[in-house]
Amino acid sequence: MNEHEHGHVEREPLAASLKALHATRAESAAARAAALSRYVEQHASQDQADAVWKAAHAARVAAQALAVLSESEPDPAADSRCARNAASSAAQASQMAQLVDGAVAFAAAACKAALKASLAAGTASGAKALGADEGLNSEADMAERAAVTAAEDAGWIRPGEEVPGVATGVRSPEVMAMMHL
Repeated sequence: MNEHEHGHVEREPLAASLKALHATRAESAAARAAALSRYVEQHASQDQADAVWKAAHAARVAAQALAVLSESEPDPAADSRCARNAASSAAQASQMAQLVDGAVAFAAAACKAALKASLAAGTASGAKALGADEGLNSEADMAERAAVTAAEDAGWIRPGEEVPGVATGVRSPEVMAMMHL
């Protein structure tokens, strides 16, 4: 085995463990987006149809990011982008849930936590880290857990409740390019 092959063999288990880490975070964010979409649909008034559509679209984009991550070979940079896209979509859904709830303190806190999770996931996937920085990944994981807790505190997610399924729809080249995949 030459030096190049040896380095490749060592990177494979690392890439696989990073994929699992990013997948866990992406699954959480996608589930959060799906639950928020259902919440918005159930609680929106007649004049908030736009919020319902945006929350449903966010859940679809999060589901697409998760599907792409699950279908691909381990690649820390691409996997972290999928987790980032799911977190960003969940933040969009959180904004719609806050819009539906109005100026309620728990809703504002949950939306702020979702935005923090999105930013942390973005930083972890950024050009300096490419999804492989242990500290940034840990921060993103903690921010995602905090976003879930805040969404539960706001009543948007009920612990133990089954997460609604979300169809990914057609993955157009435009959406894939937008997600940097």
